[in-house]
Amino acid sequence: MSVETKIAAPADIVSSLRSFVAEHGETAKAVIQPVGRAGVRITVVAEDGVLGDRMVPNVATAHAVLEALPNVTASEWDREVTSIATPRKGHWEKMAGWVARSTRFPKARNER
Repeated sequence: MSVETKIAAPADIVSSLRSFVAEHGETAKAVIQPVGRAGVRITVVAEDGVLGDRMVPNVATAHAVLEALPNVTASEWDREVTSIATPRKGHWEKMAGWVARSTRFPKARNER
């Protein structure tokens, strides 16, 4: 006998992603990416290409978040999504950490 339990989407995450999508267009694509013990990253690529992301504890919660956002569709890192993705200025430095402050490595294309 199996009992299916409905996972509730965290309201703060749904709210922040909803406002992010509203700021950057009317629709967006989301990629669900498990990242080990840290949980699952939901990366959202808005209509204008800007990236946003939020972390949730597991894949079921990530799917619940996407179900709560009718204008966000689940996707993969396919040609359509990667061709419009345009990180914000400063995103590269945030993600690169110490490498961003090094003179040995080149800057990202949109940071020059």
